[in-house]
Amino acid sequence: SFSSLSLSIKPEEEEEESDMASPSKRREMDMMKLMMSDYKVDTVNDDLHMFYVTFHGPTDSLYEGGVWKIKVELPDAYPYKSPSVGFVNKIYHPNVDESSGAVCLDVINQTWSPMFDLINVFESFLPQLLLYPNPSDPFNGEAASLLMRDRPAYELKVKEYCKRYAKPEDIGAPEEISSDDDDDDSMSERGSDSDDNDEVAGKADP
Repeated sequence: SFSSLSLSIKPEEEEEESDMASPSKRREMDMMKLMMSDYKVDTVNDDLHMFYVTFHGPTDSLYEGGVWKIKVELPDAYPYKSPSVGFVNKIYHPNVDESSGAVCLDVINQTWSPMFDLINVFESFLPQLLLYPNPSDPFNGEAASLLMRDRPAYELKVKEYCKRYAKPEDIGAPEEISSDDDDDDSMSERGSDSDDNDEVAGKADP
């Protein structure tokens, strides 16, 4: 659990100090691990302080089937300070600001420790956040009050937002999610066009 992980780091002061000498190396290492994983990562001008990651809603949650582009910003003191993360396309959640997409930093800071890396953010932190919202510490007051007052209506609204704002095309990259289908369609269309042209050319030849 988060608590046992954060407790177990306390005795390892020597290791922390050796890491402390080069937070940039730790940043590079964590970025490499993330890029070599199954997550799609888009860097901005090769800047390791800010990048985007494609994130799919966790299975068996209200957000299943949704896909979001997550903006990640790493502070200079990373991993000793937690990354800030935000949803680029809209999501309906008590702990996410609806207009900016920012995730409540308190939620991250409560569980963050230098033992975590970027993969933990996408495999543990964000799925846990979506599965277990905390309406008592809201960034979206309307979502928090609806969750506490009328859960069925809240669940409907979450799913409605997923359908409206969290499809592959909503993250600006439809070809990256369904490239095989798109390529097949466009190839078959191009193929049929060229066949027609060949037939016309064949008839025109004496």
